[in-house]
Amino acid sequence: MSPDQAKVRRESLRWLILLTLNNARPIGAYEGPILAVAQSEYPDATPLELRRELDYLAGRGLVDVRKEPSGRWAAALTRHGTDVAEYTVECESGIARPAKYW
Repeated sequence: MSPDQAKVRRESLRWLILLTLNNARPIGAYEGPILAVAQSEYPDATPLELRRELDYLAGRGLVDVRKEPSGRWAAALTRHGTDVAEYTVECESGIARPAKYW
């Protein structure tokens, strides 16, 4: 995979995670269902890849990640993450949010 393809995949996966968590509001979701959605678009997506992107989104303040003692991760959108998913604020680079067409 070329560096450009890897970048497109990472950024698209981040957007897919935000959409998935937006649909899971207000509860959020465990990593298993999020991974299942990611694998519908990228069949070879791995749990490590998902966790890496969840960690990235958490670092940007878009999601809250809860790491349970059992090893499972759960995530929920923050207020800012909801705003990004609902197109009410600008989206900085690093997330492949499509242009608003409506």
